[in-house]
Amino acid sequence: MNQAQSTDADNQSPHYRIGAVATLSGVPVTTLRVWEIRYGAFSPTKSAGQHRLYTQADALKAGQLKQLCDAGHGISAIANLDADSLSRMLVQQRSSTMASVNDRSDGHKVAMAVVGQAMANRISSPKFTLQFLTHSIQVSDVFFDLTEAALAAFNDQPKILLIKVSTLNDSARVQIESLVSRHPILKAIVVYNYGQEGVVEALKVLGMLVRREPMSDYELSDLISSVLLVDASTSMGTSGPTALIPARKYSDATLTRVAGISSSILCECPRHVAELIGQLASFEQYSQECLNNSTEDAHLHGYLRAVSGSARAMFERALEMVAVHEGISLSDSAPVVAASFPSQG
Repeated sequence: MNQAQSTDADNQSPHYRIGAVATLSGVPVTTLRVWEIRYGAFSPTKSAGQHRLYTQADALKAGQLKQLCDAGHGISAIANLDADSLSRMLVQQRSSTMASVNDRSDGHKVAMAVVGQAMANRISSPKFTLQFLTHSIQVSDVFFDLTEAALAAFNDQPKILLIKVSTLNDSARVQIESLVSRHPILKAIVVYNYGQEGVVEALKVLGMLVRREPMSDYELSDLISSVLLVDASTSMGTSGPTALIPARKYSDATLTRVAGISSSILCECPRHVAELIGQLASFEQYSQECLNNSTEDAHLHGYLRAVSGSARAMFERALEMVAVHEGISLSDSAPVVAASFPSQG
């Protein structure tokens, strides 16, 4: 970061050059200059070398102005407001965003926290739909960025965490992992503009859905919807805010072992159920990869992932019932029996 440190007689906080303010606030340097020169938003001092120096308050204000401009406010109307006034406007904006989304939600609701005001504004747009099958999204919290989310307490216990970042690097990864680990999140969705491949893969390994912009509203809605259970979830005893597709319970090794165990009641139920789970899990993963990589078929693959994931979760429950009846252990540490699944082609 290009940061210039100086000491003010009235304030010992650091001062920043314009490039550092742009990095901290997400506002381009050219825009900051226009806001300063044309609208008088900032009054920077100058260093001995005649470089403009901005305070931490200026950097914070730049971020506040950006959020409000993203929400549709004109810079000419807000450039000269103080930090408290801008903060009150942001609180009202976030309340309006959440109310707009939640007023359009009905049926079974799944709570979701959103990191990124622009993303929350996008979701609140009338043309954006979060209705999928029988479940709806209810936005419970909106945070400006990962730093604010890390310091804040969630109003609810959201099951989905939707995070929007411009750059997905190691620093963002650490913040995301920390945020998810401190809250009972069932599914995290990360949307980014630029990112490091290793970081993207690391988050995927942790079970997060990671997708790169640009995405249409239609694709984003399908991405969010792909983690929701379909109608059959009511027969599993899950409804309301817990109605998300649960993570896979059993490894391929466990399913292979169960498929090779002879049944005491001379039927093939353990083998068939284990094989079905393996096939559904493979198709669920296939659909998710298509959802991540294809822009044309996102809606279809989002639906297919929701259906296959829901079915996989139901058959896992069925496998548990069969295992109890047959006295079969579903532990990964149980002895492995050589067997193979039939071709899934």
